[in-house]
Amino acid sequence: MPHKNIRVLNGHPVLAYTICAARASGVFDSVIVSTDSELYADIARHYGAEVPFLRPAEIAGDRSPDIEWVRLTIERLEQAGRSFDAFSILRPTSPFRKPQTIRRAWDRFLGAEGIDSLRAVEWVEQHPGKMWVVRGDRLLPLLPLSPDDAPWHSQQMAALPAVYVQNASLEIAWTRVVRASTISGTVMLPFFTEADEGLDINRSKDLWYAELLIKTGEALLPEVDRDPYPIDRLSVDA
Repeated sequence: MPHKNIRVLNGHPVLAYTICAARASGVFDSVIVSTDSELYADIARHYGAEVPFLRPAEIAGDRSPDIEWVRLTIERLEQAGRSFDAFSILRPTSPFRKPQTIRRAWDRFLGAEGIDSLRAVEWVEQHPGKMWVVRGDRLLPLLPLSPDDAPWHSQQMAALPAVYVQNASLEIAWTRVVRASTISGTVMLPFFTEADEGLDINRSKDLWYAELLIKTGEALLPEVDRDPYPIDRLSVDA
């Protein structure tokens, strides 16, 4: 979905909820938005985030690895005399992440020893044990680790091992991992999102579903402490 980060949800651009939740969490010294768009930067500042510079076009493509803009942001901040022990990536497509979600994750991160990072995950609904790859005209199981006598693709879901998938809610890492050209390091701690915390908006139907959950009270957005960004400036194509 084009411009998914600034689609209007319950009166505000989707981006607003991440910024406001981050600010309200009390966890961060700085809340910074990385973008290559003047419009996104204006929206971010409206809701209380910093945009110290625009992301260069060469690291702002659909396939640009996260490490590129994370490393650039940390380096630019350090050049300005602003050093941080840890950082968190809060992706704006996850607007239902609450301030208390962030605080819970931060406490878990600080309470763990010997880790490089923490990453939000949730239980998978479509189990990879039931998935396949196609090679020529042959169907092969995606996961070749199942027992020979009862392969996973032939077992009941309840009998399959628990598998988790990362979501867009949050990541936290010690800044030192960036110097090794990674955003997560090698020792990662799971953070299990609850209820609506991990809902992700990437497609038009996701936005429709989010609006439905808000209407029925099944999902709650974090509080926004600013007036809505002027809607007439949000001219985006569907």
